[in-house]
Amino acid sequence: MNPVEFKQRTRTFALRMIRLVKALPQSKVSDVIGRQLLRSGTSVGANYRAACRARSRADFVAKMKIVEEECDESLYWLELLIESGEVKAELLDDLVREGDAILSLVVASIKTARNHNNRQSSELNRQSSILNRQSQEG
Repeated sequence: MNPVEFKQRTRTFALRMIRLVKALPQSKVSDVIGRQLLRSGTSVGANYRAACRARSRADFVAKMKIVEEECDESLYWLELLIESGEVKAELLDDLVREGDAILSLVVASIKTARNHNNRQSSELNRQSSILNRQSQEG
């Protein structure tokens, strides 16, 4: 999935969260959980957009960790809505699956970026060792 497609997917996720919060039953519990869900669910896409503008691979990883946290938090609030009886599980199953899928993609992206950083660091260290040996020999 390319960044443009993933931006759209996280935007759709945010819009679904907005619609869900609007449709929650009127209760103190729904109000409190709904506010938290609205905040975390919409920030997944916003933080992914920020990650796409990262200045370095390390900055990208740091920003993607925020996306991971917000997505995981959204799943937590969805679970609470279900377990508290505010919303029937079958009404949120698809949204939970989508949150899980987004979270999996984010984690995989972080791992890929970290592995790329590790490979680059290893290569730089290897090159530095060679240069150091050459300068000591010469």
